Amino acid sequence: MGSWLKLQWKIVLLSLVILISALGLDACKNSASLERKPAQEAAKPAPAAELNYSTLPQDPRLIQNKKQLTFEGPRAGEGYFSADGKKMVFQSERYPGNPFYQIYVMDLLSGKSQLVSTGKGKTTCAWIHPSGKKVLFASTHLDPDFSKKVQAEYDQRKSPQKNKYSWSFDETFNLFEADLNGKHLKRLTKSKGYNAEGDYSPDGKQIVFASNRSAYSETAMEQMSEEDKKIFDNDPSYMMSIYIMNSDGSNVRQLTHTKGYNGGPFFSHDGKKITWRRFAPNGQTAEVYTMNTDGTEETQVTHLGAMSWAPFFHPSGDYLIFTSNVLGFSNFELFMVDAKGTKKPVRATYLEGFDGLPVFSPDGSKISWTRKDEKGESQIYLADWDDQKARSLLGIDSKTPEVKSLASQEINAKDAKVWVSYLASEKMAGRLTGSAEEKIYTTRIAEAFQQLGLIPAVGNSFLVPFNFTSGVELGPENRLKIGETEGKVSEDFIPLSFSKSGKFEGSPVVFAGYGMIAPATESQTAYDTFKNIDVKDKWVLAFRDIPEKISNEKRIHLNLYSRIQHKALVAKNQGALGLLLVNGPNSFSQKLSKLRYDGALSETSIPVISISNAMADLLVRDSGKTLKQWQDENDVGEIVTADLPKAKLAAQVDLILKRSSGINVVAKLAVKSARSSVLVG
Repeated sequence: MGSWLKLQWKIVLLSLVILISALGLDACKNSASLERKPAQEAAKPAPAAELNYSTLPQDPRLIQNKKQLTFEGPRAGEGYFSADGKKMVFQSERYPGNPFYQIYVMDLLSGKSQLVSTGKGKTTCAWIHPSGKKVLFASTHLDPDFSKKVQAEYDQRKSPQKNKYSWSFDETFNLFEADLNGKHLKRLTKSKGYNAEGDYSPDGKQIVFASNRSAYSETAMEQMSEEDKKIFDNDPSYMMSIYIMNSDGSNVRQLTHTKGYNGGPFFSHDGKKITWRRFAPNGQTAEVYTMNTDGTEETQVTHLGAMSWAPFFHPSGDYLIFTSNVLGFSNFELFMVDAKGTKKPVRATYLEGFDGLPVFSPDGSKISWTRKDEKGESQIYLADWDDQKARSLLGIDSKTPEVKSLASQEINAKDAKVWVSYLASEKMAGRLTGSAEEKIYTTRIAEAFQQLGLIPAVGNSFLVPFNFTSGVELGPENRLKIGETEGKVSEDFIPLSFSKSGKFEGSPVVFAGYGMIAPATESQTAYDTFKNIDVKDKWVLAFRDIPEKISNEKRIHLNLYSRIQHKALVAKNQGALGLLLVNGPNSFSQKLSKLRYDGALSETSIPVISISNAMADLLVRDSGKTLKQWQDENDVGEIVTADLPKAKLAAQVDLILKRSSGINVVAKLAVKSARSSVLVG
């Protein structure tokens, strides 16, 4: 499909959208630290009782179309998307002769993986540079004692006595970068200690990472208390802090200064915030935090009193996904929480087994995470993510569509869904013409049209204001008189919003049953309540709706012609002076409807007035039948009408129309010739 035709279809898509809307793991970065060796044996955390997660409804279908991405090796995890969403960097235990993780990059289209790390040492926590040309990761391949550690690991795995898995905060970890083929390896940090868990900022200029480097300096060792030294010797993560530096390794700054493990930092997608996990000094609980990139405005986002960790921002920045065992010590599930932590976290997964390390794709439409089976083996999974459902569950506003996405040549359901959800969201409050919300969404649509390459059709702006009638209210001069009896407005009678205003002298009345004309079809005979009466220059009295005791087939047929506006138009076309509508004794509702704006007919319309059953009884009292008898006969499908020669009715209708201003979004697609034009309505 040519780019010109694709652009035309993109415009059609947006127009249709507007129309439709009116209708335990192993990775240091996130999980392994949970099973580190704390200063004290971690007690089973008490779930936050006030949340009552066990009583929540079943799977809210936030995650759908789940599929497994990695299969090779006993463990894989820490899968992070490239900026274009086409690749994923991850760590996996699959390299021959090395039991520890190595770093790989996967092409998500083909599924092929490429080794990036050296194949030596321990590695963890990788991230693809926004340029897509290099990868950041932590490695111990320069450790001179690595071969001994390899042998010790193999021996331990062969032993029938299995130890509980815990992450190694190896003091020889440093940050490196290389191209996607593992070439041009460059060392970025040169400090003794654990330097890992790093990722690039969205602009690629900075790196945030975790390190306990301060504990290895002579000054720090001298200043540490004996108790701190004892804890640190048993748990190196006790002195872990968040650091930030330039992407070339220069200008290192410490951002956090509390004791206890601070790790797993990630930038928000706009690069203004960092989220991370902070363990209590005793290692028993962890909570999710955010801060500015300069370390200011530290905010605790979760307060679950459990192991809540592995936080990751949704691309919108409005909420985070994280892992928690608030449901039970070994039951880790994914949860989400608003970015400011003002609302209660909401459960996102209802899957058997361990679920952790959640990350979103750059466009927020996918989620990847790591699942661990009963054998302790873990692999990476991918699924569709329902952002609008997430927002609904969290009670936050629907996402404002990114208009720049519409400028691409791709035509997909995702764009349509985002726009429909946005336009139909509670935030738009129905998108009433002339409302404050109209000014917001029409501006967004205008921006989208501009991104698509359209030009204003009227003047220099896509936004074209127009005036319209937006409401109606009763004026002071509304009257109705039958003979010598005057009715009370809103009690005995009320004009409809599309009624013609004016003064109407006493005129005769004709009863026209249900006041309808419905043509014959192949299965239904014609239904015409005007065929045997003369209504010219007379008031027409008619029942609302349709006959009650008719077949379903007849009901469906007559429903097409039962709207009040249509009845008024039919009466006018028959020459009637005006239309009087009554519910009738057989109607479910016996009260007059309140005045509301239902649109308007043309200026040549007729007065249309609702009257009470009592007032209608006055009109038919000399006909020899009661109003109920008239309705009973018509309700069975018969057409029973009559002149009411003794009935005279005078009225005055006084309606005040409210005028407002609305906005049309009008654009023009510039074409090269008449052959390549498209009209969108």
